[in-house]
Amino acid sequence: MAASLAFGMLLALPASAGPIADAIKARRAAAQGGGEQEFLEAHSDADARPGMPAGSRVEKDVAYGPDPAQRLDVYLPPQARSAPIVFMVHGGAWMVGDKAMSKVVGNKVAHWLPRGFAFVSINYRMSSSPRVLEQADDVARALAFVQAHAAGWGADPARMVLMGHSAGAHLVSLLTADPVLAAAHGARPWLGTVSLDSAVMDVARTMQERHYRFYDRVFGSDPAYWASVSPFARLRPIPAIPMMLVCSSRRDDACPQARAFAARVHGMGGRAAVLPVDLSHGEVNGELGLDSGYTQSVDAFARSVGMPAISP
Repeated sequence: MAASLAFGMLLALPASAGPIADAIKARRAAAQGGGEQEFLEAHSDADARPGMPAGSRVEKDVAYGPDPAQRLDVYLPPQARSAPIVFMVHGGAWMVGDKAMSKVVGNKVAHWLPRGFAFVSINYRMSSSPRVLEQADDVARALAFVQAHAAGWGADPARMVLMGHSAGAHLVSLLTADPVLAAAHGARPWLGTVSLDSAVMDVARTMQERHYRFYDRVFGSDPAYWASVSPFARLRPIPAIPMMLVCSSRRDDACPQARAFAARVHGMGGRAAVLPVDLSHGEVNGELGLDSGYTQSVDAFARSVGMPAISP
């Protein structure tokens, strides 16, 4: 009872409260011993925020839609010219999180900006009762906006990789499985997608097995709705956009769902690689960009779909 009350209090707080408030909320839930605590702590922002690489710049809170949550940050390398783009969607249970959190931005910016890449991190509409398809629409709208404005930032809209962690991984996977969702907002195809540790590639399977209690709030009880927000169910034949599915080998549900989804992609003539990593759910996000085999594998995937080679 106490755990459920704590999580209810967490979800009642404003979604726009920002990363500091999100960290406080996650710790509050953890202190009450709720079943969701480990998942939510992965989206707290307790880490120190690394500085921007010398000579780079950031355009903060660029509006891609009329809602106050429809904002994005654009991190640009020095003297950007036709910079390839990494487009990032944060996680946070579809209900919390922020585009500027250090685990979302810090090591990624430190890795890609000095190598001439631009990095875009977006917010999207969230609430205690999230509308997942509207969130996917927000990601699609932001993607189309970035493609339309990239040249003005010195970036190349034709060289872009989508990336998302946790709930954000689910959203970018949903758009990749069914690109019509993105095309409806004017977005053009991108080179590839990196999904960072989503365990809800098959929403129906997730909801029929043991799952986090907050999934009931996010996905409800209607199997038709499960299918509408499921990358597995929405996957179109001969998917055109390659994927890398990074999964935490420390979680029971992440890698099995990644492998099942990849097998379905392969069966439809598409391309999907699974990368298990011995990291926690939060570390899969926060440690990408560090000098490691994990980061090198993501760079190799990006290079294989047409992004520039990364030099040390």
